[in-house]
Amino acid sequence: MTSHVPSPQPAPNARPKGGAWAMRDHPGLLWMVTAVITAAVHPFVPDSTWLMVHMVALGALTHSIMVWSTHFTVSLLKNDPDIDVRATQNRRLVLLHLGVIGVLVGVPTTWWWLTLAGAGAVVVAVVWHGWQLVRRLRGALPGRFRIVVHHYLASAAFLPVGATLGVLLARGYSEEMHARMTLAHSLVNVLGWVGITVAGTLITLWPTILRVRMDPAAERRATQALPGLVAGLSVAVVGALVGWRWVLLAGVLGYLVALLWTGRSLVAPARAKPPMHFASWSVAAGAVWFLVGIAMVAWRVATAPDMTAMTAGYGRVAAVLIVGFGLQVLCGALSHLVPAVIGGGPKVVRVGIQAFDRLGMTRIVIINVPLALSLLPVPSGTRVVLTTLVLIGLAAFIPIMLIAVKRLVVARRAAATSTPTRAVTSSWAGPRPPGCSIPLPPHAAHGRRHPRGTRPGRRARPPTCARRWQRRGRGTRDERHADGRDHHGRGRRPGGHVLLPSGVEVPAGDRLVIELTNEDGGTVHDLHLDEETSTPRLAKGESATLDVGIVGDDREGWCTVTGHKAMGMTFDIAVIGGATAGDAPSEPGATGGSVGAGTHSMPGGASGDDALALDPGEKWPEDHEAYDATLPPLGDETTHRVTLRVQDVEMEVAPGVTQTRWTFGDTAPGPVLHGRVGDRFVITLVNDGSIGHSIDFHAGALAPDRPMRTIAPGEELTYTFTAERAGIWMYHCSTMPMSTHITKGMHGAVVIEPPDLPEVDRSYVLTASEIYGDTADGTPAATTFNGSAFQYDADQLTAKVGERVRFWVLDAGPNGPLSFHVVGGQFDTVWREGAYTLGGPDEVGGPSTGSQALGLLPGQGGFVELSFPEPGHYPFVNHVMSAAEKGAHGVVRVR
Repeated sequence: MTSHVPSPQPAPNARPKGGAWAMRDHPGLLWMVTAVITAAVHPFVPDSTWLMVHMVALGALTHSIMVWSTHFTVSLLKNDPDIDVRATQNRRLVLLHLGVIGVLVGVPTTWWWLTLAGAGAVVVAVVWHGWQLVRRLRGALPGRFRIVVHHYLASAAFLPVGATLGVLLARGYSEEMHARMTLAHSLVNVLGWVGITVAGTLITLWPTILRVRMDPAAERRATQALPGLVAGLSVAVVGALVGWRWVLLAGVLGYLVALLWTGRSLVAPARAKPPMHFASWSVAAGAVWFLVGIAMVAWRVATAPDMTAMTAGYGRVAAVLIVGFGLQVLCGALSHLVPAVIGGGPKVVRVGIQAFDRLGMTRIVIINVPLALSLLPVPSGTRVVLTTLVLIGLAAFIPIMLIAVKRLVVARRAAATSTPTRAVTSSWAGPRPPGCSIPLPPHAAHGRRHPRGTRPGRRARPPTCARRWQRRGRGTRDERHADGRDHHGRGRRPGGHVLLPSGVEVPAGDRLVIELTNEDGGTVHDLHLDEETSTPRLAKGESATLDVGIVGDDREGWCTVTGHKAMGMTFDIAVIGGATAGDAPSEPGATGGSVGAGTHSMPGGASGDDALALDPGEKWPEDHEAYDATLPPLGDETTHRVTLRVQDVEMEVAPGVTQTRWTFGDTAPGPVLHGRVGDRFVITLVNDGSIGHSIDFHAGALAPDRPMRTIAPGEELTYTFTAERAGIWMYHCSTMPMSTHITKGMHGAVVIEPPDLPEVDRSYVLTASEIYGDTADGTPAATTFNGSAFQYDADQLTAKVGERVRFWVLDAGPNGPLSFHVVGGQFDTVWREGAYTLGGPDEVGGPSTGSQALGLLPGQGGFVELSFPEPGHYPFVNHVMSAAEKGAHGVVRVR
């Protein structure tokens, strides 16, 4: 698959990915450089070991945790980044680093007051950070992966405890008490602040790095494990402080068990696609060292005669936890995140990954093998050589990272100047609206001079169904409502999403203030005039005020949710009594004139619908893994219970071309369901997307009113049907505009086998579809089998000479026909829309006849069978050749 995990992406209205941010990019690297320099001159630096540990743990790791946990929280919750603006984050980070400097200076100099002040600043910064995460959680719609943010909050709760213990340690205590507090301090900070953060982050980051589907049980296991992590660590800290060895040991082991439970979810992705790049190997090595470090602590606690002996030689444990675990996870994560954040498209990102992979396995070996050997009872001279090698391996990351960033910036600039923009993700292109079959056209303001309820000088009468705008003072205030009608017209007259009233006339020079209220329960809506004048997206019942300012020219506004503008959600502002468009005087503060009715300046710099630009010379990388076309095996169950989660996922839809796909179950197309005639399907649809969605299964016959209704983000429904007839049936989102939702990836196949269907050696499922920008109008930018253009040219299907191969084929459209053909092959069996047209039990056509193509219209399906006569490479295509040339093309490699 090209992508299966909702990898962290900028939330709506976030700043561009590629923008530099000094407080994010520089401090962590500076702390790493400082730690390397300190290590190089450690014989001349007092308390050098303590300083190096805290430069890494308190400096580099704490900085990275605060920066990237905020990044992941914004990406996963998809809420407004203005909850915690960059300037506020900068102030928080400055406070953090001032505190770190205070601690690093205060402890070696025994200036306890400075240590106290520094630790206090660190605590305030982290608590402030945690509070902002709480605000984001409260402002987010229900959805998956909130457990990741819960991990961040739990870790933030432990840091103040660790800081307090550190300050008390600086005061000086008896040897026994010092040992107890050292154990508690290290456990809280490493296992709590760092460990719980990493455990939560890897839920989504690990499969994202591997570019593979996450374990379906990952979220559930993480939810179950978090209380165990918190409880185990809390018990261990209490045991350490009061000197109860077995309580301490029980807490450490409880933490380890919880960690292993959630860590199980990292195994399946690694088995599906083993680590190949430095980022994945470094993170994997760090995770292993984390387990080793916890085991070392547990062994010391179990075998040492007293608390003082437990901390004797504790530097080896610190090396394992800080160097083996903390730094390797950090270097691996940055090797993946830096190219992703700089952005520029898949081709640019690959440049960054290749740069970070420079001497990758050499560095992994140089770091981990000497680190492991240094734990053995070797001579001191040998240990010095081994630790020097570890230092060299870690220090090499710094220049490699700087070189990688330089190459990424150069590649990004080259891509921006030499090729059209390819990234189709934009902050205004959210998932689809509740559907309708007959869009209501907008009332043009100049078509009706005074739309009802909005005459100049009169307070607008609240309209009957859609959004509000009124006039204020010597200005115009208009009240508007947003409403949607579903495509079955349930309870409402057929129609599209509308703004009521759909226009307003404003005397020239008036100030216009618009109040917008969303009365549509199916999805979110907004109003956009230009990049500086737009509302946030509003859920049902929410309102926003939009101050347009002094109006001097005609304007047009619209809802930016994908497809809504085309369905009639527009709003016209007509200026009366002034200059005509293009002749209006340029007044200070006037908002008219810059965006006319014919020019739509979209957020994110797009103009009109997003465009896809395919590069004919671009190829899939060698390690590309295509959508698995193998038909899932048929089990013994007669009731199939399936949960389909709707998510917005950025995927490559062609080599070097990304688009935000709306997915069922993290894939586009959705998962193939397989059953027999008479089987019962119980489908739970969970909307974790950003707008309303629905689902329609052609495989079941039932009234559409309830099961096919549109549900808002955070809601779910259950759709139950019995498969009474055989076929390959389409399922898809039925929210309007339906064509947009289908082309965005919201479709899939249900294979119901005919009775007594003969067994074959291999069965593949191919769903043909088209890819457009944001509306399925005109000529598609790409055509696909199973969601990505040309993917089976790179990751080819396989067969052997003489094997019988069955291709189940579905045309998901939404517009184009399919003529499925295998070059060099002839079909001896054809089954189309419920009946054999060739072959089968009755030998339709006779044994000497054959077929060259299976013709299907959108929403139709069937299967064909053939055997390959000799080894070679057999292309399969949509024989509508313009479609084949745009991506509906693959290869069967026959051995």
